[in-house]
Amino acid sequence: MTNRERALNILHYKNVDRMPAVHFGYWPELLIEWAEQGKIPMELAKSWYDGGPSDAELDKIIGWDFNWYRTVSANNGLLPGFAPEVLEVLPDGTKRVLNGDGLIERVRPGVTSIPSEDDYLLKDRKAFEELYLPKMQFSPERVNYDFFKNFNETRDPDVPIGLHLGSVLGNIRNITSVMGMSYLIYDEDEELFADIVDAYADMQYKCAEEILKTGAKFDFAHYWEDICFNSGPLIAPDIFEELCAKHYKKRNDLCHKYGIDIISLDCDGVTDKLLPIWFENGVNTMFPIEIGTWGDQFEPARQKFGKGMLGVGAMDKTALRKDKAAVDAEIERIKRLASLGGFIPCPDHRLMPGSKFELVQYYAEEIKKVKI
Repeated sequence: MTNRERALNILHYKNVDRMPAVHFGYWPELLIEWAEQGKIPMELAKSWYDGGPSDAELDKIIGWDFNWYRTVSANNGLLPGFAPEVLEVLPDGTKRVLNGDGLIERVRPGVTSIPSEDDYLLKDRKAFEELYLPKMQFSPERVNYDFFKNFNETRDPDVPIGLHLGSVLGNIRNITSVMGMSYLIYDEDEELFADIVDAYADMQYKCAEEILKTGAKFDFAHYWEDICFNSGPLIAPDIFEELCAKHYKKRNDLCHKYGIDIISLDCDGVTDKLLPIWFENGVNTMFPIEIGTWGDQFEPARQKFGKGMLGVGAMDKTALRKDKAAVDAEIERIKRLASLGGFIPCPDHRLMPGSKFELVQYYAEEIKKVKI
């Protein structure tokens, strides 16, 4: 069987010859770490990106079958983006930087985590209509029509490839910041915030529609959101439903029209309060199902929503920083999830620095032995 057949069979409750070894990429710092240890070529470490040639080469070296995050899309962000600019350099070397979304971040020297949000441009209707709304319009230049018209003949037939649908709220959160989003919704102008969400969503719908009209075929569709943290969503579920549910339904109905029945969504953190909204509006695959400090979220979701709730992820990646005993224990835990069907184990986010190369190889080898 091809890896594409394995993945699609599992998510449709059909037989497979074995479990595929699936991953979700790496922190760049980990790959540099491995290269400095002599485990992989430095050239691969520096040139890696999801679904790229270096990704495939690393799969061969490590023993992975494929990276789930193999997606293609239109340019469905701000177009053009803001020109990045260093606004200020503080005494400790921290830079205040205007990024491509119009968000002002504090970039600290030597720190590799997500920069802290310092300020933002999208504070009122004037800024929306003058600075942002023109950048949220659909135009044909967003879609590489030649690429998608030839997609079916040129794609890798061995792995599942998805159509990236963008997001409904995650990209907006990147533009306004969490703080700005909260002020707009609760204290300043909820109507303006709804207009922002609608404008962005309408453009992303048109991008997906134009791609699908080319005849390109996809194995799944995918959203990126990241609007939850370790104790729940960043927005009240009732407001999220009011603002966003209609856009998920519209986009997912479009996917169903073109034969796409697996629709996954990437959201970190504790997602249980938003899952009903996603599920009732066509999203049916949880990813990457972070374990965090709160434990497994997939089995409770399966119990609540039934076999229609699929999953990719839920392997606690921190075991890959420990020892074989920890990896073996984690594999035993996720065997139960695999036995439920409609579930593919995958590390629950990108592998971080400190992950041991030999343990990652060992996990990739052992997960293929899990019986379904």
